[in-house]
Amino acid sequence: MNLDHLLKIIDRQLIGSKNRPLNFTEIIILKGVWQYRTYNQIAIEAGYSPGYFTTIVAPELYQRLSKIIGQRVTKKNCQALLESYVAAQTAPEATSPKQHLANFSPDTQQNTSLCYPSGSVSLDSLFYLEPSSLKEQIYPELRKSGSLIRIKAPREMGKTSLLLRIIDYAEHLNYRTISLNLEQVDQAILSDLNQFLRWLCANVAHQLQLEPRLDDYWDEDMGSKISCTLYFQDYILEQIDTSLVLALDEVNQIFEHPQVAKDFLPLLRSWYEEAKRFPIWGKLRLVVVHSTEIYVPLQLNQSPFNVGLPIQLDSFSQEEVQQLAQRYGLDWTDGAEARQLMSLVGGHPALVSLAFYHLSRQEITLSQLLKTAHTASGIYSHHLQRHYITLAQQPELAQALDTILNASEPITLNPIMAYKLSSMGVIKQLENKAIARCELYKRCWQSFIKELQQYYPIDPA
Repeated sequence: MNLDHLLKIIDRQLIGSKNRPLNFTEIIILKGVWQYRTYNQIAIEAGYSPGYFTTIVAPELYQRLSKIIGQRVTKKNCQALLESYVAAQTAPEATSPKQHLANFSPDTQQNTSLCYPSGSVSLDSLFYLEPSSLKEQIYPELRKSGSLIRIKAPREMGKTSLLLRIIDYAEHLNYRTISLNLEQVDQAILSDLNQFLRWLCANVAHQLQLEPRLDDYWDEDMGSKISCTLYFQDYILEQIDTSLVLALDEVNQIFEHPQVAKDFLPLLRSWYEEAKRFPIWGKLRLVVVHSTEIYVPLQLNQSPFNVGLPIQLDSFSQEEVQQLAQRYGLDWTDGAEARQLMSLVGGHPALVSLAFYHLSRQEITLSQLLKTAHTASGIYSHHLQRHYITLAQQPELAQALDTILNASEPITLNPIMAYKLSSMGVIKQLENKAIARCELYKRCWQSFIKELQQYYPIDPA
């Protein structure tokens, strides 16, 4: 029996029994079992600790499989039991394609602790659609000495959710991990290179539970960049006996301070290059997350944005929307409803998830949602208000967006305006031109935004 087909059936049954689908490590084990490999062989090839597979992942996996099959599953009988079980499940499937959803209806889902979709998606959530790049590119890259991974996407497209899974994977490899969000940095610190680099070093030490010892390595005569580099090389990397993942989220915050960006971003590039010369720098893995293209001019050989592994997150496809609908207990198998929703929000992950949350709770019908989505009474009103506040504070952005939304074809924008609007997620860039990201923003600009302007007028630039 085809293993990929079998895994899909097992996932469907796990979801139907209100359980999470198979995760990456569980799939690795099952593929290894099909190849008659030992846990040691499976773990070493995948870059994991054999003990982690043997004592943690495998026992939990077999326990979960035993519950849905109704028989005790072990490594020895796993293949035979699963193939027999899937064969039995597949037989009625041909005559009743909608039968899979019987145990995962909206009513069933309402009885679970369905969380309002806001912010990052938790590691154990049923409602996270894993991008193919996670297993195929990101995990293998993370295991490479001195690697650099660049993740780019507008707001609310899943960057932080992806970052959570990268960090979780790194911790399963017994790497040390540091996660810093530059949105949390005071503007006064972000605007001063010396203060910012000391902030970076102090926070890294804090998360590693080390004494800061900044003054032992900071030398005004050598400058803050050399001081910071020596701090990492001679203190941080020397203190740990494994690899270190440094994840920097919302790096675009530094773009707003060009003088600092022109020094800090080449510094990251230099650390990446040092790993090719000095083994100690090979311990460091950098993960850089940002909303849009950088607009701060950098020399080609100094930019960290043209080296390493680039990952671009984009909107959901129709197939992914239908898959997520099924996880929410919605019977959208023919694709008609998915096409209607996509015509409105264009597969925007946050907006799709919000729609499914309300639809699965039967608080609104799809017809009602489509009709009211762009209004003050619609489910997206808070999302649209948040964008409006940004536009009201920056009238030049409002004018640029108005131009795009009223244009009949893609138009060219000032690079900084394009950067900011793309970062908000309200436009898409096609080479050097911009269009509205989805129909929702066109509609809201014509009605909801105009209504808000009566109370919170946007002054002309």
